[in-house]
Amino acid sequence: MTKAVVNGVVIASSDDTVIVEGNHYFPPGSVRTEFLEPTDTHTFCPWKGRAGYYTVAAGDGEPLTDAAWYYPEPKSGAAEIKDYVAFYENRVEILED
Repeated sequence: MTKAVVNGVVIASSDDTVIVEGNHYFPPGSVRTEFLEPTDTHTFCPWKGRAGYYTVAAGDGEPLTDAAWYYPEPKSGAAEIKDYVAFYENRVEILED
């Protein structure tokens, strides 16, 4: 089981993450969206496509702006991560057990 934790709150949990470039991408149904707020930030990866971002707000800490990202329309080489959510490990704790 892999979990994403912010301020002691589990915001995502799955036995079926996809690891891409060292990042765990959580299936959409495994993410607690009540802790995510879409932002206007977008980046582009040459092989994955255009990413959208979320601010993560959970527990007693400050909101973490653009701490999570996803690919709503990935390029064909990254189709398996469509709408999956990844978190910056230096901002969100990723635990594996």
